[in-house]
Amino acid sequence: MKTIAKGAIRDEKGNVLILVLILLVVGGLILTPLLGLMSTGLLAGQVYERHTHRLYAADAGVEDAIWKIKYDPPESWEPNGDPPDSYVYEYPEPLTVDGRKVQVVIYSYDWDPCAPNLTYRILSTVLTDEGGGTAAIINSTTIDAHLFVSYLDLSMLLDNAIVSNNTIDIQPGNYIDGDIWLPDAEDFEIHKGSKVDGNVKDSNNMTMDWPTYEQLSTYYLEDVGEADDCCPGSPQSCLIDLEDTNTIGPCYREGSLAIDNTGDPATLLLEGTVYVAGSLEFQQSGASKNYTLDLNKQTIFVEDWIGFPSNVVSVSGPGCIIARHDIDFHPSIAGDDFVLVYSIEGTVDFQPSGDFTGCIAGKVHVQLQPGNTIKWINPEGKGLNVPWGAGDINKLPPVTGLRIESWEIE
Repeated sequence: MKTIAKGAIRDEKGNVLILVLILLVVGGLILTPLLGLMSTGLLAGQVYERHTHRLYAADAGVEDAIWKIKYDPPESWEPNGDPPDSYVYEYPEPLTVDGRKVQVVIYSYDWDPCAPNLTYRILSTVLTDEGGGTAAIINSTTIDAHLFVSYLDLSMLLDNAIVSNNTIDIQPGNYIDGDIWLPDAEDFEIHKGSKVDGNVKDSNNMTMDWPTYEQLSTYYLEDVGEADDCCPGSPQSCLIDLEDTNTIGPCYREGSLAIDNTGDPATLLLEGTVYVAGSLEFQQSGASKNYTLDLNKQTIFVEDWIGFPSNVVSVSGPGCIIARHDIDFHPSIAGDDFVLVYSIEGTVDFQPSGDFTGCIAGKVHVQLQPGNTIKWINPEGKGLNVPWGAGDINKLPPVTGLRIESWEIE
């Protein structure tokens, strides 16, 4: 038995060598393709990585263009020609993102000039030379994005004689020639002896987008960004006497401001936006020292309240008087140009002398002198400095909404 077992073992000598040789042959056959596949995979990974980086860089260009559209629109657009109301803006210098040059072009389309919105097309292209030291291999990645942007629009507000986001109280003996809007018509109170020659509308008839203080503040701050202080060196309060100066604006007042006249009757002419980061008071000096505020198509914007005394001060337009809080509006009215008197968050106590032409907006209390009227006229062509609507369409107002319609990789 031992002899037979030893013979069997001796007969198996060299079998392992055969298996090893087979494995070496098979390994030799698959190693080269396997290495080639791994090399291709590594190269493909590098290509995908570079493509991803280009994609991220192009997307960063789109994001930068969106930021520019919202917060820093170009001062001028070049006509594009197709469609007729389209304009193009090309970045003067390419952006640099992760060492890559990104060229961005923005197209603006105004499909409906009567609507407070624009459609934008953004082309963000990354060009890279990936020749690796040999022949140049130019690769590019382009993102084509379309945006729908809506802007703050006061045109609906200006279409009415009186607009309120709260209540309207019209005292006896007043005549309103124009439409009235407020959220709920039940909050409109008209006393005996007054008449409204127009429609009283509420949210059931039409919706009204009431702008915020922040939106309007941003809009008018742009007008006075580089302007001087109305009263340099006066940190708290400041008095401007019409005996010394007869013009004001554009200017920014860091603090409260008062206007007075201690000399002969005079006129204060606005030559630009007057922005007051406090309160504004038109003081009453006396009947022999009257003065007139000529808005001259400009805007007064006040972060606190505005006070107009009776009898001494006259207001002529066209123009805008806007405050965040209350407006006590008791001046005389000189002329029949369109004037906007607008309290964003407060009450308009409206008691002028003379017929008023324009729009009153805010929580409104109206008390006219007997026989006087509030008359609405079309503000188009009056040159009012207001967002959109009757204002300068070349100056884009604050963005109120932005929607990405499409985003494609080319």
